[in-house]
Amino acid sequence: MTTDRQTTNSEGPPTPFGRALCAMVTPFTEAGALDLDGAQRLAAHLVARGCDGLVLSGTTGESPTTSDAEKEELVRAVRAAVGDRVTLVAGVGTADTRHTVDLARAAAKAGADGVLVVTPYYSRPPQDALEFHFREVADASDVPVMLYDIPGRTGTAIATDTMLRLAEHQGIVAVKDCSYDLLGTQKVLSRTDLAYYAGCDEQILALCAVGATGYVSTVANVVPAHVRTILDRYAAGATREATAAQLGLTDLIDRMMNSPLPGTVTTKSLLTSLDLPAGPPRPPLRRAPRETTDQLRSAYDRLTSSLT
Repeated sequence: MTTDRQTTNSEGPPTPFGRALCAMVTPFTEAGALDLDGAQRLAAHLVARGCDGLVLSGTTGESPTTSDAEKEELVRAVRAAVGDRVTLVAGVGTADTRHTVDLARAAAKAGADGVLVVTPYYSRPPQDALEFHFREVADASDVPVMLYDIPGRTGTAIATDTMLRLAEHQGIVAVKDCSYDLLGTQKVLSRTDLAYYAGCDEQILALCAVGATGYVSTVANVVPAHVRTILDRYAAGATREATAAQLGLTDLIDRMMNSPLPGTVTTKSLLTSLDLPAGPPRPPLRRAPRETTDQLRSAYDRLTSSLT
């Protein structure tokens, strides 16, 4: 699967990793071990329903609680399951530049087509240090880099000027955008060829309207075909129908992503109720209460029944 920066739609933005990417959860067994068979089955399920890329070991994939070896095993197992039909992007971001470089190299060897590098968290590096971090990883990586801008979780935004400079690096090709800074996003889109992916499900259509490539979606774990519909309708010029598809997701997005519980927990709860591989989250995260699971399932059932 090519991830050349110049890979483009004939009438759209660059697509280095595809357009419809799912931030896949990492299935565990009831005992808390890595469930590679479950990961392969879930990956195949998502690809069959419209995902043309999978992000493994992101924070939705519980990267803080999986070992380096488990991250490699996960990439190898999923690659074996889906072959070259889709791109695999491996989350490698940590608060340690050297560790991030090591993870990026290991991910490439395991079969990843790209790496997702989040802003270092907690230490809140200034912009010059942040730029150095991303450049060091990109220089050392054998595959292209997707930056992950999520200041609400990391405490540090990638400033617009920093993003513009990073866009000049040949190995930095994309951004997962959870910045909630539409003006900053538009500035970068208007002045670079970076591929932007909406990282917040409620912003998929809005960002596509200003030139984003697609999404890295958590909600796509449970309704991959419906989330894909937003992109397909918009690309076809059916903007009213694309709007209807985006608005149709509102209740489910709200319950999954605007809950007091992390999206990993709500997603795994709903997947389990659908008899899809997920398993429990690893501590300190805990399973969702039964009442929450019932509410999530009701929202899912309302959405899917409206489509039939």
